[in-house]
Amino acid sequence: MVKVKIIGATGYGGIGLIELLKQHPEAEITALVAREDVGKRISDIYPHLEGFCDLPILDAADPQAQAPADIVVFSTPDRVGMYSAPDVLAGGAKVLDFSGDFRFTTQEAYADYATRHGKDPIHASPELLGQNAYGLAELHRAAIGAAPVVGNPGCFACSCILGLAPAAKERLFNPYSVICDCKTGVSGAGKKLAATFHYPARYENMNAYKLAGHQHVCEVERELSLQYGSEIKLTFTAHVLPLCRGIMSTLYAQMDAAHTEAELVELYKEFYKDSPFVRVYGSKAAIGTNCVQRTNFCNLVVSVDERVNRLRVVSYIDNLMKGQAGSAVQNINLMSGLPETMGLLRSGLYP
Repeated sequence: MVKVKIIGATGYGGIGLIELLKQHPEAEITALVAREDVGKRISDIYPHLEGFCDLPILDAADPQAQAPADIVVFSTPDRVGMYSAPDVLAGGAKVLDFSGDFRFTTQEAYADYATRHGKDPIHASPELLGQNAYGLAELHRAAIGAAPVVGNPGCFACSCILGLAPAAKERLFNPYSVICDCKTGVSGAGKKLAATFHYPARYENMNAYKLAGHQHVCEVERELSLQYGSEIKLTFTAHVLPLCRGIMSTLYAQMDAAHTEAELVELYKEFYKDSPFVRVYGSKAAIGTNCVQRTNFCNLVVSVDERVNRLRVVSYIDNLMKGQAGSAVQNINLMSGLPETMGLLRSGLYP
């Protein structure tokens, strides 16, 4: 039985992880920690958990919050986990961080990310960079299983990297031709209130945002460059739609030679043959965000615009599942030596 402590338990990432772990046959939640709602039961805040998880919300200094754990999950903003990770490791537990703190394995890569994100570029625990692993299981299973610290991937990054990795691995496109056109539901902004996400401002409204630079670009460029074998630079546009959850990323790249859709579908299926949560389809498949809602699947629709010899992949994920809590459970499984799919293999609900 793997014992898990969740810090930042009351946000969307924390509650998503609780929902999954309470249905996991080999996981036990030992403590829920947060700054707000201390003393309340988690089911007082989220009534749908009544009878499933009624644990109290603890302050970090509470002795009960020091209960032994195998993995401590930081479902927290940037620059929280990096300060606490050394103490967690010294206590014998592993760290899984939801923020950008441990998505990069060098100080230079972290500084690039932090600068674009408007954060302090100096990492508080640089000695851990290089020991950590990037938590996209489909590309880094072995490293995740061996690492003491894992950085859970960003939601947009997950959709884009999975959508382009097979083509990047085969160097099928010009490395400076990539365009990622991405759309997300409002839950991608997290639980914190903002005027732009009030119902009157969001209903029947969609818009592009962070056009000056989105923080997930660093992840996408780095991971695709590793697959490609040389630098990839891309154009990334994020949009928010009046949906609760879901990401649709439409990905374009100019191919250097002619390839048919059938060839690329087969290439993608071969690349992901050992990845149970990635499903590959041709352009005629009737696939949308509702096909992956509340699941850990990534659905990829692969096509070719033969008129201009351009690869086009449409990647669908649930931003709160494959883009967050679902990937986290995949990583917890790998970090604990459990089957990667444990607690995660479920279909969506229709309609």
